[in-house]
Amino acid sequence: MLIKVPSAANLGLKTIKVEVEVNVAKKGLPTLNIVGLPSKAVDESKERVKTAIINSGLQFPGNRIVVNLAPADIPKEGSFYDLPIALGILSSTNHIRLPESSLFFGELSLDGTLRHAKGALLLALFAKEKGIKNIFIPKQSANEAAVIKGVNVYPVKSLKALLKHLSDEELIQPAQYQEKGIEPIEIQAEFDMKEVIGQEQAKRAMEIAAAGGHNLFMLGSPGCGKTMLARALPGILPTLTEDESLEVTKIYSVSGYIPPEGSVIKTRPFRAPHHTISNVGLIGGGSYPQPGEVSLAHRGVLFLDEFNEFPRSVLEALRQPMEDGYLTISRSKEKATFPAQFMLVASANPCPCGYLNHPKKVCTCTERQIQKYRKRISGPILDRIDLHIELPEVDTKKLNEDIKLSNRLENSHQIRKRVVRARKRQEKRFKNERFFTNAEMKNRHIKKYCHLTKEVKQLLHQASSTFHLSARVYYKMIKVARTIADLEGSSEITSSHMAEALQYRPKV
Repeated sequence: MLIKVPSAANLGLKTIKVEVEVNVAKKGLPTLNIVGLPSKAVDESKERVKTAIINSGLQFPGNRIVVNLAPADIPKEGSFYDLPIALGILSSTNHIRLPESSLFFGELSLDGTLRHAKGALLLALFAKEKGIKNIFIPKQSANEAAVIKGVNVYPVKSLKALLKHLSDEELIQPAQYQEKGIEPIEIQAEFDMKEVIGQEQAKRAMEIAAAGGHNLFMLGSPGCGKTMLARALPGILPTLTEDESLEVTKIYSVSGYIPPEGSVIKTRPFRAPHHTISNVGLIGGGSYPQPGEVSLAHRGVLFLDEFNEFPRSVLEALRQPMEDGYLTISRSKEKATFPAQFMLVASANPCPCGYLNHPKKVCTCTERQIQKYRKRISGPILDRIDLHIELPEVDTKKLNEDIKLSNRLENSHQIRKRVVRARKRQEKRFKNERFFTNAEMKNRHIKKYCHLTKEVKQLLHQASSTFHLSARVYYKMIKVARTIADLEGSSEITSSHMAEALQYRPKV
């Protein structure tokens, strides 16, 4: 008897329909074979399905069983075909009628219960797009899928519970639709901006970066506050918008980073990989491509501490996603495109020992060592970073004085208010576009949204000639100036806005 159970497969962030065809033959030796380019995880479902059926108190047929995952020319990966395979086998012997316009998705435990499965949100989005009314998924993944309106999400606890539902013995109630609206929440950062003593220019640069989504590079000796500033950055970032939240949650869903009973992600990601990370870890990849750190930092922050210590090949791989905001990973088995619109925050020491130009400590590095150390970061990478700041050493006497006055310093909450207002201006400005921040503007958008007066153009041209700015940096300065104007609530970019933006370029 042939039974067809509808399911789905996630290929990167793309979802396709998979028909699980189960044929239980009347003749032949008792075997269970799976065809249709299954991976090792799919092939091992034979033992999981058989054991789960028996431990659920149900009868496993002693016939020749062939399972085909159609379309057969697309590689299948993952353990979430367990449920449709088991359902197809049981339907052939128990004559269970499968509901129309439904999808089945989930991994079985050996006792017949369903485990939390990654990719539930993508399944719900696919069902809505294709007009499929019902999806049956593990109970622990239901909250993740229930944020999509118009799809009945049935939280299945076990294989036996699903059979009772399909037999109308004990119905499973659909999960309640969860509004994915983002309410204001208190963001918890590792540090508050008022804890950073001194470094007022660096704090200002952080505020501009947060307001416009700009990349930031910090150069300074050890202990001057680079890492502390970066760790305080999440506290001044605005909450994700609804569209941004859905984008981020999709990436974390397909990566399996949404915890059981978890739902949409509401705070901006902050990723800080160690400098020993590989190309695949940072960019993504694998036989079946998975998102890397640049995609996991989408709409958030990618913090690369000790920037010079990262392998040059790894840093060079950042070029394309920094420029385009997405990346495509092509492998022999699969091709996937992942978004990567992140804020890069990088910090580095001026030399190997860290004390070049230090007012009190002597640098022990040779000129050759310094040049070799700095050449680890290429010009094209630095050219893609909007804001460059050099942090001076903080005097311990001033440190003791400022600690006493720390209550008078601006805290993260106060700075965040200005950042949120600036972001709202950008949201209004770009309401008809497919991006959210000034940093994402292309050249054609700059001409449309960033009008420059004659005085501002003259200042920018003079700076370009003096500091030999590239065409990319030329436009980046306009975007930074636009963000500074947004922070002040100005509709026009003035000479003071452009002058401040130009302060954040290296003078070499």
